Amino acid sequence: MTDPLHTDLLDLALTAARRAGELLRDGRPADLAVAATKSSPIDVVTEMDIAAEKLITGLIAEHRPDDGFLGEEGASSEGSSGVRWVIDPLDGTVNYLYGLPTWAVSIAAEQDGETVVGVVEIPMRGETFHAVRGGGARATGAWEGERTLACRATAPLDQALVSTGFNYVTEVRAHQADVARRLIPLLRDIRRGGSAAADLCDVAAGRLDGYFERGLHPWDLAAGDLIAREAGALTGGRPGERPSRDLAVTGTPGVFEPLQRLLEDFGAWHD
Repeated sequence: MTDPLHTDLLDLALTAARRAGELLRDGRPADLAVAATKSSPIDVVTEMDIAAEKLITGLIAEHRPDDGFLGEEGASSEGSSGVRWVIDPLDGTVNYLYGLPTWAVSIAAEQDGETVVGVVEIPMRGETFHAVRGGGARATGAWEGERTLACRATAPLDQALVSTGFNYVTEVRAHQADVARRLIPLLRDIRRGGSAAADLCDVAAGRLDGYFERGLHPWDLAAGDLIAREAGALTGGRPGERPSRDLAVTGTPGVFEPLQRLLEDFGAWHD
């Protein structure tokens, strides 16, 4: 039986993600420009990232003033309730800047350090993914009604479609490209979507067999990782570790371990 608190957190996350998605989709200015950079000149923030995070944190704080926040664009507070919201208001900012459709709003709620609710809104697809810990993962979209998510049936690694992403620091990108070059002959193919949250949801929905990336932050991962796990996928970092900035790996049960092992052998977690 779902904890009533988790149900309330899910409802609030769904509302916040939907409103932020509408703001980003409908309020995108024609002359959208870079407002700031982060790790490098090509790792950008737009005015819309900042506006979306303010909308999300303001809405949540209005309903739950004692909760904490960790947001990509600077929201940070401890709170006193035991609940912390981990927010990426616009995952896939470069896609958004260029008018590409693969970008997402990602909102997760942690209780006592464990993610209990995750919502990923992908406005240009018209899709919303969500999960509650122990309650499975679901999505709404162009199809009729709400769909229960399940990752793909196990396939051999050489028949696996795997997605990845690249860091915005040149030296790290070069190493990641070399890892991808070594992996490609061992897989069906590699995709690069540009949004970690969307990739994780695509594993949950059976559109990908696996996903890996180095350099992700908690806000990139929190919601999508829960959604993938609740859909039956396995997630982790380096062998025996949880997903981290060193490495995040997600896959169907038959793909996860061999993919993780290859990434360890290839040194995907370091330059």
